Amino acid sequence: MSHRVAIVTDSTADIPEELVRKYGIHVVPLRVLFGEENYADGVELTSEQFYDKLRQSAVLPTTSQPSPTDFMNVYQRLLDENPDRPIVSIHLSSGMSGTYQSAMLGKSLLEREADLTVIDSKSASYGYGLMVVQAAELAEQGKSVAEIAAAVQAMQQSRKLFFLVDTLEYLQKGGRIGKASAILGTLLNIKPILSIDEEGVIYAVEKVRGHKKAMARIIELFQKDLAGKRVNLAVGHTADPASAVACAEQLQGHFTLNEVIYTNIGAVIGSHVGPGVIAIFMWPVPE
Repeated sequence: MSHRVAIVTDSTADIPEELVRKYGIHVVPLRVLFGEENYADGVELTSEQFYDKLRQSAVLPTTSQPSPTDFMNVYQRLLDENPDRPIVSIHLSSGMSGTYQSAMLGKSLLEREADLTVIDSKSASYGYGLMVVQAAELAEQGKSVAEIAAAVQAMQQSRKLFFLVDTLEYLQKGGRIGKASAILGTLLNIKPILSIDEEGVIYAVEKVRGHKKAMARIIELFQKDLAGKRVNLAVGHTADPASAVACAEQLQGHFTLNEVIYTNIGAVIGSHVGPGVIAIFMWPVPE
């Protein structure tokens, strides 16, 4: 029986479905609520359906993390299949959600000892989805839990990411910025550039007027760390693949791109930032 490490994550990793299938990644869904309507993220509600509902709904969606029992059930199933198989479980930043704590509680509910490592990604969306995919690639190569955990930690340090927000409306509705700031920002065509700090919390890097200037600034910010290196690129979009392709083409002229991945920004991040967001994730190709 195979003792290859099993990889578990949650739906906020925004990993393209073909990669989930390719590597046999186990995804525990968060839940998305529009008033009384309750959906399993990515299972009962696709990204496309979510953004359609978001535009039409008078109610701002809320999200809820998986319960400890949800995690315990996934861990238990994997252990029932193979009691000696190690598990690495990588999750949304504890600075944004209780999902990581829920996974830790799920581990504590297991009735048997398990080789189970739960990792706080300190990131969101494909900012840690890329770590999960790397972990799954290493698991497929037969690497140990220690080797996988070390690679994930190295990736946390080397990957860079920026979100470009199209509208301030959802940040204001969610209480992240004041109404006056949102109205003024909209009038001035302000495009906030967001990122995630070392503690895994979203913060505003800069506020730039207009999409074109914002993209130019994002390129400058990436170049500080990654100029002259071969890099992998992932572009996240809100069910708008054409905008992601246009973004990648713009970056092509400034960086030596190895692999380019496109992914949908899921409902959880989308609930806070709204449609029209572009998320750019870049990390150096290992030497």
